Amino acid sequence: MVALDLPGHGADHTRASEITLQTYVDGIRGPAEAQAEPVVLVGHSMAGIAITQTAERCPEAIQRLVYLTAILPRDGESPLELAKANQESLLPPNLIFDEAEGTVRVKDEAIREVFYGDCTEEDVRFAKERLAPEPIAPLATPVEITAENFGRIPRTYIECLRDRNLSPAFQKRMYEASPCRNVFSMDTSHSPFFSRPQELVGYLTAL
Repeated sequence: MVALDLPGHGADHTRASEITLQTYVDGIRGPAEAQAEPVVLVGHSMAGIAITQTAERCPEAIQRLVYLTAILPRDGESPLELAKANQESLLPPNLIFDEAEGTVRVKDEAIREVFYGDCTEEDVRFAKERLAPEPIAPLATPVEITAENFGRIPRTYIECLRDRNLSPAFQKRMYEASPCRNVFSMDTSHSPFFSRPQELVGYLTAL
């Protein structure tokens, strides 16, 4: 199992102004195509758009797509467009946009409730130290996908029923609009890799 840092996230310090949706695709496609066999590609939250567009570009390198409480767009949709339907989310009123830098971030006082509601204080501290402002460009870019490429790859959705970022109703709307072969439910907030790691690993290994 390989955990990738998307450009501009985690240990990758690519400048936000240089990051597009294609930058994300390039960051995933290279490692995926380097594997000996097709991969199971897991995307969490915003990374759903990245794995979706990557699947369109190199479907032969991907065995399955797994959306972990993630954006699951249809052709022509962008995260910012989809967010209009996410009316129960705590995220929009707690966003701070920096137009000059081309980034958006979450108010510090809202981070725990939006992302880590059922996580330990230790995990929240660990996570907050690694959060960075999000590039706006990929969020505003519609995906371009086809039935021939993206559509041929099996999809799984793991919904999180206490998510205050991507609400359960919003998650359901997406996976019903783009049907998945199976849907698993976790009674967690937005970050089950912290709050229920063994349960999450169980679902992933079962695939």
